[in-house]
Amino acid sequence: MPTIVFANSEGGVGKTTSALTIAQVLTRAGSTVSLLDADPNQPIKAWAARDPERLPASLDIVPDLGETSILDAIDEAAARSAFVLVDLEGSANLAMSYAIGRADLVIVPMRGSQLDADQTARVISLIRREEQAYRRVIPHAVLFTATSPVIRSRDLAHLQDAMAQNGVPVLPVELTERAAFRAMMQFGGTIYDLSRAEAHNPEAAIENAEAVAAAIIDTIKKNKETEDGRAA
Repeated sequence: MPTIVFANSEGGVGKTTSALTIAQVLTRAGSTVSLLDADPNQPIKAWAARDPERLPASLDIVPDLGETSILDAIDEAAARSAFVLVDLEGSANLAMSYAIGRADLVIVPMRGSQLDADQTARVISLIRREEQAYRRVIPHAVLFTATSPVIRSRDLAHLQDAMAQNGVPVLPVELTERAAFRAMMQFGGTIYDLSRAEAHNPEAAIENAEAVAAAIIDTIKKNKETEDGRAA
């Protein structure tokens, strides 16, 4: 089953929001999902505790993971769930290396700033070193987060052009800045549970999250087709 790892050595770029949102979309679509919390701050564990009654029945939260437990946790989750999502700590460490080595797709969330781009470049370099260590291609893609749903900044356009020129894969959909994504972390439950009293226009956030999830699934499928073509 696909293992999707959310990694960036920079904190505050939207790893947890991205992982949690995609997990919710997948469970809503009927899939079983294991969501592994390998961040020492345990943001997903805290989210789950805020409103346990609104947790999807098909979403399995696996908290308190580190470098000594993450590989076993990924393998065990892959045996019972259709999708395994891993939210990593905002720093480069052994847990990140181990998880990347197990990944079917590494999502590198980043905001549209040069500082984030510099950290993203380091994660891409780590992925390429892990490819040498494991002697396999490790599919990966950048996911721009917290972008404006209305205005496209010059900085963002410049970074997207630079990544295209350097052959860095970028998801065709961004996770935009939405009140519903913040409210989800504040109140617990999923974006599908949010009322208009809890967040402005949750429907727009849902539409955006589903588009990002669809892009991730499409990327996994295309990577699998490419891998099968190499093996043929």
